[in-house]
Amino acid sequence: MCDNTSAINLTKNQIQHLRTKHIEIHHHFIRDHVSNRDCEVKFVETKLQLADIFTKPLQKERFFFLRNKLGILDLHNLS
Repeated sequence: MCDNTSAINLTKNQIQHLRTKHIEIHHHFIRDHVSNRDCEVKFVETKLQLADIFTKPLQKERFFFLRNKLGILDLHNLS
C-alpha cells in the first residue's frame, strides 16, 4: 500500500519515466516483482497509511487511530 501515486506509476510503467535518472535498487526490486505479478502496489489515502505509526512522530489521536487499525490493544486500559 502506497500513498505516492508517482511511486506507484514507476512500478507499473517502466518506459513512462525516462527522465528519472537515479532510482534506488529497492524500487527496481519492487518493479520486477510487480511485473512478475508476485505482488501488487495499491493506492491508500495518506490518512490511512499504517506505516506512519512506525516512521513519523504523531499526535496522540492519530497514533491511537493507527494503533487501533493495526489491532494493537492498550493493555494498561484493560479491566
